[in-house]
Amino acid sequence: MSTGRLGTAAADRLEEARELLAGHPVVDGHNDLPWALRQHVRYDLDRLDIGADQTGVLHTDLARLRAGAVGAQFWSVYVPCALTGDNAVSATLEQIDIVDQLLERYGSELAPALTAADMEAARGQGRIASLKGAEGGHSINNSLATLRAFHALGVRYMTLTHNDNNDWADSATDEPGVGGLSAFGREVVREMNRCGMLVDLSHVAATTMRDALDATTAPVIFSHSSSRAVCDHPRNIPDDVLERLPANGGVAMATFVPKFILPAAVEWTARADDNLRAHGFDHLDTTAEAMRLHRAFEAENPRPIATVATVADHLDHMREVAGVDHIGIGGDYDGTAFSPAGLDDVAGYPNLIAELLHRGWSRPDLAKLTWSNAVRVLGDAEAVSRDLRSRTAPSNATIDVLDA
Repeated sequence: MSTGRLGTAAADRLEEARELLAGHPVVDGHNDLPWALRQHVRYDLDRLDIGADQTGVLHTDLARLRAGAVGAQFWSVYVPCALTGDNAVSATLEQIDIVDQLLERYGSELAPALTAADMEAARGQGRIASLKGAEGGHSINNSLATLRAFHALGVRYMTLTHNDNNDWADSATDEPGVGGLSAFGREVVREMNRCGMLVDLSHVAATTMRDALDATTAPVIFSHSSSRAVCDHPRNIPDDVLERLPANGGVAMATFVPKFILPAAVEWTARADDNLRAHGFDHLDTTAEAMRLHRAFEAENPRPIATVATVADHLDHMREVAGVDHIGIGGDYDGTAFSPAGLDDVAGYPNLIAELLHRGWSRPDLAKLTWSNAVRVLGDAEAVSRDLRSRTAPSNATIDVLDA
């Protein structure tokens, strides 16, 4: 495992980091392996076997998950905003299905998990608890029944938007639409609370974050977002929102994507993405052809390099503002073309823990960061759901009526 730009003092802490992670492994909030499998091989697991070393092709395989001490993974069942209506629903079902195929194929390593208790049971078995998270509310096609169906199929969080607005929520990277959440958007949040599906506020506009916190009765998460005060990118979390997490009980899971964490990488990535689009590729494409274009661009335009310390800077600030009980980790592996030095792939988590140990983080605080906070937030959402289900029926509200 490469230590990349890990300082010598932090590198000396690696053994201590691995020891801590043996008891308190990483719960990672977001990994885009399912979409990468669709892009690369259209879900043909014989052609792209994560039981074998996929270094250079993917950020993720089983051996590197083990090396990184990942104990639980939220697998993103993302579909792009270009897919709309029933096409978005069908593609999300295909994403859900490939996670189920992975769980069946690699059952000795991956354990299906629906609850906090399942996560703890998987840890006791030495398997990686595997949960599903839908990325983008467009995937439910404005249907609360579809939302409930996804929950029945194992989806345990939904990111309210992706990069574009949907009909009822504003995205961080689009122009203002409904001004945060519409009336139907607030009903989506309430129905997620009733189902026991975590409300994920990564990707949403700050107005949407605030509206969701006003509407929810359950803890929220940010599955892969960092601090806007440290790197002023709209995908990150403003301090006033971080300050609300203790009262809500939620968890903000810091991401590793360089363009969200390193100010110098923001402008460079915008130009690199424009270069991809000019050659007919989506800016999120990480296939071999797209990466060749990225590497050629990088050869002529040196890339600013984020490091383990860059991520640690975000976590230091998020801990200061939200408190150690309300932070976690969401790497966004296989959903980004580039990653920080020392966090090159899913094997790198011990490097981050070593850096935080070097900075004086206590072992109990690190155990909260890696494991306990994420398990607690899911358990708390389950408790809210049990209460709401005992008192309220499923909502059959429609966007046509609520947002008329």
